[in-house]
Amino acid sequence: MRIEYASISEVAAMLRNRTTTAVKLTKHMLDRIAETHKELNAYITVTSDLALEQAQRADLELSEGLDRGPLHGIPVAVKDLIDTQGVLTTGGSKHYENRVPDKDAIVISRLKEAGAVLLGKTGLHELAFGSTSINPFFGAISNPWNLKYHPGGSSGGSAAAVAAGLAYAALGTDTGCSVRQPAQCCGIVGYKPTFNLVSKAGVMPLVSSMDHVGPITRSVRDTALVLQTIAGPDDSNSLTYSETAEDLLENLDTPIDGMVVAIPRDYFFEGGDKEVIEIVEKSLDVFCDLGVRVQEVSFPDCHIAYEAANAIFSEIVDANGKALKMNPSGFSDEFISRYESVARYRGKAYDSAQKYRQDFKDQVQAVMNDCDVLAMPTSTVVAARITKQPSSHVKERRKNACIFNFTGQPSISIPCGFTGAGLPVGLMLSGGLMKDSTVLRIAQAFENSSSWRTYFPPAFSQQ
Repeated sequence: MRIEYASISEVAAMLRNRTTTAVKLTKHMLDRIAETHKELNAYITVTSDLALEQAQRADLELSEGLDRGPLHGIPVAVKDLIDTQGVLTTGGSKHYENRVPDKDAIVISRLKEAGAVLLGKTGLHELAFGSTSINPFFGAISNPWNLKYHPGGSSGGSAAAVAAGLAYAALGTDTGCSVRQPAQCCGIVGYKPTFNLVSKAGVMPLVSSMDHVGPITRSVRDTALVLQTIAGPDDSNSLTYSETAEDLLENLDTPIDGMVVAIPRDYFFEGGDKEVIEIVEKSLDVFCDLGVRVQEVSFPDCHIAYEAANAIFSEIVDANGKALKMNPSGFSDEFISRYESVARYRGKAYDSAQKYRQDFKDQVQAVMNDCDVLAMPTSTVVAARITKQPSSHVKERRKNACIFNFTGQPSISIPCGFTGAGLPVGLMLSGGLMKDSTVLRIAQAFENSSSWRTYFPPAFSQQ
């Protein structure tokens, strides 16, 4: 396998046995970013000097016997709405095009403490409010599997960078689908942890009660390694869980025979593309082969939950209302239109949605008491052409994933096949609150029993 597609564990071993160095890895990634920028447009800012400085430090520390852990010396990327001290952080927005934070987000501090190397800031849908990463100010990001297609969003740059071998991992944010859906579109792994398992301090908000920070990687184990690094209590954020995050690697390879995977067919398997549904249906056979009990389950009405989630999106007024009023020309017409479509829920509709939200979460918990994870398509549609977006995709891209932003449950997208046109399809697994290790364990078993981990975009795997 080419080194840019090696796993984090494989590269970490190479660093420690001195068959490569962090500087060599970083230079290789920076060269690939430069070579592919015009066609892919995955990064808004490339931090070459900083990355090489961090890589040199990582190599020196390893040579002196200081090992910071599995991410030590590993080149990674970060979505451009996560604050990085002294580094441009735009949110993909014209309004914030010159914004340079004076402090790192908590997740960046944790990556630095772990010895990771920051390659740069990846592109996104404007202010994370969309699911195609077609950005009116910084340009459309392309899908590594077909450059004429979008990579999903809003964390499209992070997903495209990882899929194309331009970073070993990337951080994204997920408010309605924005880590998992681009992971599906790019044929990789995207993880939305339990709500507030990962601190959002220093992350530009969109919808505070549904925003999550999560990793995008090429394997489940890599996801667990990154999540283990960034998760945990944050003294500056009283909303994070107070207890220390569980060890996500301890039982990752434990067999899953006897566990229960539940299939909620209503809503999650409706609409979209028939081919996508069929690919996901076929992938469920893997669980049967692993000795898992696969059973259909009755689920609360997600159609109502979807509309309630849209009402919760009116929290965008808190995040962007003041800036939009001060500088409307700093925002695209698309953003303003979508902003107005959800801002109208502010007030009684929002209050009713929050009340329903708790009732819905209680009903979902009752379902989760009888299973280990739920399984369904990440999205009922795959990526579409940048120049031609079917109107039905606006909802279909996000309708499945957003339910678990509404409930806060951990949720992962893993590759499970390709359409006849060669576009990736994702399987989504969602577990109970704070059952992140269970979700990762079952996803790992699925990945180990399938071959999708070994598929890479042909054009980029040859560069």
